[in-house]
Parts: sequence; C-alpha cells; structure tokens
Amino acid sequence: MSVGWLVTGAGGMLGRDVLARLAAEERVATGLDRRCLDITDRTAVRAALREHRPAVVVNCAAWTAVDEAERHEAEAARVNADGPRHLAEACAAYGAALLQVSTDYVFAGDASTPYAEDAAPAPRGAYGRTKLAGELAVRAALPDAGFVIRTAWLYGAGGGNFARTMISLEAAGRTPDVVDDQRGQPTWAADVADRLVRLGDAAVAGAAPAGIYHATSAGETTWCGFAREIFRLLGADPERVRPITSAAFPRPAPRPAYSVLGHEGWRAARGVAIRPWREALAAAFPALLRAEGRDPAPAPAATGRRGS
Repeated sequence: MSVGWLVTGAGGMLGRDVLARLAAEERVATGLDRRCLDITDRTAVRAALREHRPAVVVNCAAWTAVDEAERHEAEAARVNADGPRHLAEACAAYGAALLQVSTDYVFAGDASTPYAEDAAPAPRGAYGRTKLAGELAVRAALPDAGFVIRTAWLYGAGGGNFARTMISLEAAGRTPDVVDDQRGQPTWAADVADRLVRLGDAAVAGAAPAGIYHATSAGETTWCGFAREIFRLLGADPERVRPITSAAFPRPAPRPAYSVLGHEGWRAARGVAIRPWREALAAAFPALLRAEGRDPAPAPAATGRRGS
C-alpha cells in the first residue's frame, strides 16, 4: 500500500515525535524501527521503499552513543554513513525526498558566533565524522531532493535525555554537578518534529530548496543553565545545581564547547526558526513530568531573557 511518509528509527525519541505529529494531522505514514528495518542493509532499504513508495522519508535512525563511537567507529559509520547512503540511493530510485537528521558534532565547537548552515564542518570525534559522512552521501545521491537537518541538545518525553535525568535527580533530592563551559541550544524534539513535517511538505511542493537546515531552539545557554531552568520550573532552588568545568568530567569523545547553530536557512524554505528554548521547555514540561511519573503542575512563567 502506498504511503505518504516513511519514518526510519521510529522507536527513538525524535522518530516517535515525528509520527505523533503526522498522526495529529491525520497523515498517512509508516514508522519502521530498527527491528523492522536495518538501514545498514541496502537490500532491505530498497525493499522498504519499493513496498511503501513514500513521497517523503525521514531518517531518524542513527548511532547516537557518542562515546561508544570512539571505540567502534566502523560500526557507527555503518549506521550513520552507509545507512543514509542506502536510503538516499533508494529515494533517488523511487522518487522520494529524504530528510536526513544530523548533528552539531559536525563542527569543531570552537566558534564564538552561531554556526551558519554553510559553515565549514570540522568534526573532532568519530560520531561527528560518521554523521558528516552521512550528510555528504545524501547530498551527493539526492542533489535536488536531499535535506540535511542538523539539531542538538535534544530532549523529550519519549526517551532518556538530560531534561528527564535532571527531573529525576531533583525528585531524589540530589544536588547535581553540571558542566558550565559548553554552550548550546536545548531543543524540544516535538519542535524539531514539527519543522521536519513542514519541511517535508515544502519539499514535495517544490517550495524548499534541497540543502542544509538547522533545527535548534533560539537563544543559548550552558548545560548548567539548562539544568537550573529545569529546577526552577520544578519549584526547586536552581542553586542546587553546581557548575563544574568539562575538565572535571572527562569523557572518551570530545564535546563541542560551542554548539550554537544559526537558522538563516529557513528563510529559503519560507519557514520560521524554532521558538526560544525557555519557552519551549515550559511547553514541554507537563509531558516531561508525566514521563517521569509525576503529576504536571502549573510551572512558573518562563523568562524571556537569553543566556544562562
């Protein structure tokens, strides 16, 4: 049976939110998790496109274990590079547009102003290298129908993430130590899902040029600033979150010190960038609380200020 949309990686947080957004609009869509479709299997990918004949494919499947990618780069590349290549080639064969979800890790993270869509990538770790390879494969195979959507610092109700961890730690009475020298844009997965659907519609209508788009919330903060805003919305003392440096929390994979992305690309697609991160977090909070088994309560009003 022909469908309008095909979502890979449908069992993950973003994939679930994309399917929920499509369902809310009563779209015809199929979601395939990794049990149903292994995107590293070229033959299986071709068969899925041949069976479903979607107009738009949204690839949310990815190896996202950043530290594990340092130890298993070849395995990560099969998912993050080979998988998108197989999807792009199948989309080219069957006339579908492909929305490839990517990451801020394709950049070095040493900038001081937001990275534009056309800024030169310079990944410092295996995860970023494999995701960049996926971007390049999609754009090479689908120059007129390949869309790369970079996002960062995702959180949501449909999976484990930083926001839910902080809610859990606050409930346990913890005073967490959180990195305060990495800057980025906390981004609600539901907001990204909305932009993916809007971009897919524009792609089918010929109203959006193929290329790179950045889907992150407006504004910026640090991980510590993000955590303190979560505590504030919980009615807890934000000062319980203690700032630390990245050096105090070493990890196998290098983390970008600056992950702020610019959003000029949406103008070409006649779209708008995502709302400020504090506004989005306040909107997301009831769903986050329910996911943690807590009753949502009216949250304090989100402030309009920028920064930490």
